[in-house]
Amino acid sequence: MHPLETRLPAPVVAALIGAAMKWHAVSASVAIDPSRWRMLLGLGLAQLAGLIALLAFAGFWRARTTIDPLHPQRASRLVTGGIYRLSRNPIYLSLAMLLVAYALRLDSAWPALGPVVFVAYVTRFQIVPEERALAARFGEAYAAYARRTRRWL
Repeated sequence: MHPLETRLPAPVVAALIGAAMKWHAVSASVAIDPSRWRMLLGLGLAQLAGLIALLAFAGFWRARTTIDPLHPQRASRLVTGGIYRLSRNPIYLSLAMLLVAYALRLDSAWPALGPVVFVAYVTRFQIVPEERALAARFGEAYAAYARRTRRWL
């Protein structure tokens, strides 16, 4: 196990990457793109991300299981319904979508790397360890779920 596995919650990682995107925008004098289509696309994507996150949290709440990403082994139930039929990681997907929405608004190509870095980091240091823990805890039920449901979308 790598020392970074399940150590930084994905929202913290997303916030740090968003801050780095903002730092780049400020230091490079990058403006928020005023074009109407980028504003509407970014806003729509951010709203969709919020809806996905709410549906994901509601799924955990209905199942009465933990949402703690630092201790995936504490999951008491495998959530496979609702939004979890479309993605095994809708909360992480929503965070990636927020970063994409922010990158769309910035008038520079460099911020587009933010969501890519987020997806790579979270996949390696959060999702893969969570999948190991869920496979150990739920066995064939998790394996079947993983076969029929994509990791991201």
